[in-house]
Amino acid sequence: MRQYTYAFSAISPHDGVMDSLVLPFVNAETMSMFLELVAGRHPDEFVVMVMDRAGWHIAEALEVPPNMRLLFLPPYSPELNPAEHIWKTLREGWFANTVFKDMRAVERVLCDGLRSLEFDQKRTRSFAGFSWITSISLNAT
Repeated sequence: MRQYTYAFSAISPHDGVMDSLVLPFVNAETMSMFLELVAGRHPDEFVVMVMDRAGWHIAEALEVPPNMRLLFLPPYSPELNPAEHIWKTLREGWFANTVFKDMRAVERVLCDGLRSLEFDQKRTRSFAGFSWITSISLNAT
């Protein structure tokens, strides 16, 4: 029998601020919960969240907070989403060469990794900050 857990994460490439939520399932309701969490953590900011077109991202039932706008990526372009780099970092730093006893152990490591990244804004900015775009722009002028 397969078991799943789902991590929702958003990262600001500008300053490395990251917000995450781990839940046992994914749908428009849980995505709306995550959007509300992010909006609530940043009440004085207008949040532009970049996402792919997963079903729960574009569902009619999705509730988008008033201080947030969703921006959808073109198909087959995950490298343009700063949050995609979180998963590679988690796999390499917390999950590589590890066998877990059960799903609770997986979730503990997942939450530990996400918390670690949330508290290390310099590190998260380093892998999600698109510094290569800045260097191209500076070199082009």
